[in-house]
Amino acid sequence: MLSCGPRFETARRVGPSVRAAVAPSKMNEPTASRPAQSTLAQVVEYYDTHPINEDQIRSAVLASGIAWEDLTPEILQRHDQDHFGGLEANDLLIDAARIRPTDHVLDACSGLGGPARYLARRVGCRVTGLDLTASRHESAQRLTAHVGLDDRVAFHLGSALDMPFADATFDVVVGQEAWCHVPDKPRLIAECARVVKPGGVIAFTDILRRESASSDDLARLAVEMTFPTLESLDGYRDLLEANGCAVERRDDLSTLWTRILVDRLAMYRSLGDHTERKFGTGRKAGWDQAYSFFVGLYQAGRLGGGRFVARRRVGSIRP
Repeated sequence: MLSCGPRFETARRVGPSVRAAVAPSKMNEPTASRPAQSTLAQVVEYYDTHPINEDQIRSAVLASGIAWEDLTPEILQRHDQDHFGGLEANDLLIDAARIRPTDHVLDACSGLGGPARYLARRVGCRVTGLDLTASRHESAQRLTAHVGLDDRVAFHLGSALDMPFADATFDVVVGQEAWCHVPDKPRLIAECARVVKPGGVIAFTDILRRESASSDDLARLAVEMTFPTLESLDGYRDLLEANGCAVERRDDLSTLWTRILVDRLAMYRSLGDHTERKFGTGRKAGWDQAYSFFVGLYQAGRLGGGRFVARRRVGSIRP
């Protein structure tokens, strides 16, 4: 994703197989194309007005009878996991990727930083988060410092399509239901393969299109949920393999997520008053309409979900 703040000047080198996987015209551009820039601006607006935000987390903590100054990582993790399946989903991804205390992990599209903090706390590894949206990035930094995890977790404001990291920096790259917002999936996967070390792991979950999803469904999702494109279970496998990665797991989570999303819709509706106070009646109504449609597509079998674990082949991309 494109940076919402100053552009990072970190040196980066792209290996030959990554260059082969990305169209030459894109490799000559310092950032994403104008259509992608427009899409990414919409993603920023989407998350700037998201019902789950730093103020909402603070309100939930205080409502539970805990003073903000007494907040701990264990308490915060009850409120900051904005992805499907919560802490259990974190554990499943950690175990699938076999993340170790000595690993340096990149959370690509890290949002408020909940999974990054949990990962550092549970495993003891070092985690770097990268996110497009300045408001999420700043909240992630504040929350992480507040619970004393900023010695192990750091956040960068920047683009998943032009990552501000050198080749072969990370042992593991993770993501959870965020890459659906990225407009150029081939470039995204190429960047993940570039920054992970040979033998390292790319492990993520994401929202997927299924064969029955219509063009009208996808067009509405692009507008209301800022999903510019959605990959399929086979599509992500093909992209990973094309970028020198061996796919070790490709789990279909569609049935599980359909149940989870019904509960998430009810959760978002319970936050309606807070959303209305912070962002207005229009955003409250618009969110409910969009999310109801989104959940309905799962119930109709038109959308699905997947968990992927792939390992970059040694020698496939030369740093």
